[in-house]
Amino acid sequence: MITINSTLIAQILNFLILVFILKKLAYKPVVRMLKARQDRIQESLDKADAEAAEADKTLAEYKEQLASARIKAQEIIDNANKRAQQEREDSIQQTKHEIERMRTAAKAEIARDRERAQEQIKSEIVTLSLLAASKVIGAQIDEKSNEKIVTDFVEKLDKDKIGDLTC
Repeated sequence: MITINSTLIAQILNFLILVFILKKLAYKPVVRMLKARQDRIQESLDKADAEAAEADKTLAEYKEQLASARIKAQEIIDNANKRAQQEREDSIQQTKHEIERMRTAAKAEIARDRERAQEQIKSEIVTLSLLAASKVIGAQIDEKSNEKIVTDFVEKLDKDKIGDLTC
């Protein structure tokens, strides 16, 4: 059994005094220190949450800017394609007009060359006809009369257009 003697009472009294002193001197500073540590941890967590939210916001802004940049890039590409198509069509139209102008100029030149050739052939026919007529008649009619006769003959041939040939 336990015997209660004065040392046990002294030890209990010493223990109670020690608890009271520790409560006054050590417990409050330790509690304050733990409270301060808890506050710092909570503050760090709040700060981390705020930074994570800010990072999410920044990421969303960057994604929005990237989407906007892609849209602008696509618009630029579409505009460039439209301009290229328009320039190609303009070039084709200009080339067609140039070809048509060249064709018209070539037709006009062919017509002038044909008229010159016809005039040259007429004059050669007149000359040959005069030579043939003078041999047939045997005598030389004056130059003016010969030329008038042959020219009238050639013009009549030109109006009648013998066959598919024109004089």
